[in-house]
Amino acid sequence: MSGIYLHIPFCKKACHYCNFHFSTSMRYADDMVNAIRQEIRLRKQDAKSSVETIYFGGGTPSVLTPQQLRVLLSEIYNQFEVIGNPEITLEANPDDLSPEYILDIQKLGVNRLSIGVQSFLDDELTLMNRAHNASQALSSVEHAKKEFDNVSIDLLFGNPNTNLDDWKRNLDYALQLEVPHISSYALTLEPKTALERFVDKGVVSLLDENVVEAQFHHLVDTLTQAGYDHYELSSFGKPGYHSQNNTGYWQGKTYLGIGPSAHGFDGNQRYWNVSNNASYMQHITKGELPQTIEELSVVDVFNESIMIGLRASWGVSLQAMENELGLRYRQHLEDQAKRFVDEGLLHIENNALKTTRKGAFLADGISADLFLIDFLAASS
Repeated sequence: MSGIYLHIPFCKKACHYCNFHFSTSMRYADDMVNAIRQEIRLRKQDAKSSVETIYFGGGTPSVLTPQQLRVLLSEIYNQFEVIGNPEITLEANPDDLSPEYILDIQKLGVNRLSIGVQSFLDDELTLMNRAHNASQALSSVEHAKKEFDNVSIDLLFGNPNTNLDDWKRNLDYALQLEVPHISSYALTLEPKTALERFVDKGVVSLLDENVVEAQFHHLVDTLTQAGYDHYELSSFGKPGYHSQNNTGYWQGKTYLGIGPSAHGFDGNQRYWNVSNNASYMQHITKGELPQTIEELSVVDVFNESIMIGLRASWGVSLQAMENELGLRYRQHLEDQAKRFVDEGLLHIENNALKTTRKGAFLADGISADLFLIDFLAASS
């Protein structure tokens, strides 16, 4: 087993763009912590090897108190074999990161902070409905760096009513802070979000895709020139500071997902917990795992290999695909990819299919075009 992911389903506010599972009510926080603790015990039987990474995601894990986090970490150590120096990541919002809180979680053993900055510009933060302002974003990172060597920040580009100059200002702030890892995502319109309603009513307009693409290329050029490895589509890390947890996902390692809406993978099956806090706690209280299980088919493995590989710097290993699935799957992929190679969007390097600089921004769309629905139908 590579890692454990814990989904903490609470946030202070609902960001206008987010459709992750969370609640803005902390009324049942202690009950939820106890339920997650119980699921850790129930999942003990699923452990196949040592735990290398522990990741608190959400939601906003930093809304939990240090004592609540201690309860969960202690249970993991009680139930699983954990390696000597695991990567333990806590996602946090700037407004939660007081100097005292930072010191407390560092003492718990958390050794990597992932701070949801999203923007260093107040007007963008207001549009997103974030709970922090630009000043808090800057100070939280500065405070975090005093106690943590491994700090990552999240930034969003492609925000409505912004331009390339706004994005350059955001990146300038990030580089001045000298954090060793930056995750950056394009704003996307998710269903059932406030942003979707705003767009439908004409309150805001999404940026033209060409403008978003220009911001992406500026992101890649700026960070790679500053010494960051662009090791995954949205991930930039200085050497030695790549996310071990996320890299485990992309390399197909097994992991446990714990908490409402959390996903897990055992090498052959994927599962996901119910995305409802009350239902989750009710099942766990009865000693039941509230999960749906999916057995991965050959087609699923083929599609996931493409989706993950084209986002990662190492690409899709053609030899690994042949070894795992058979020669005809490799040949089918090479045949289908040829038009993207001819267009300069993909290339083959070291026996791996990779995106070019031009194709990187389009990686998810290219992957979807290469997905296999049914091999026999595709081969006929």
